[in-house]
Amino acid sequence: MNAVTVSPKYQVVIPRSVREQMHIRPGEKLQVISFDDRIELVRTPPIKKMRGFLKGLDASFQREKKDRA
Repeated sequence: MNAVTVSPKYQVVIPRSVREQMHIRPGEKLQVISFDDRIELVRTPPIKKMRGFLKGLDASFQREKKDRA
């Protein structure tokens, strides 16, 4: 198990073994989630990689007449 210390500026360093195992690179975005008594870091994919992930989704819908003023 890896342990980290919180700096006076509330910063932590992700241990090298974890960075290498998870292939975390400088500049990558991680989302911070608090759950009960723990903190989780979740990788946020770059928006460019999200392009086309909804391909084929039918986005058409019918508005009700009262939707427009």
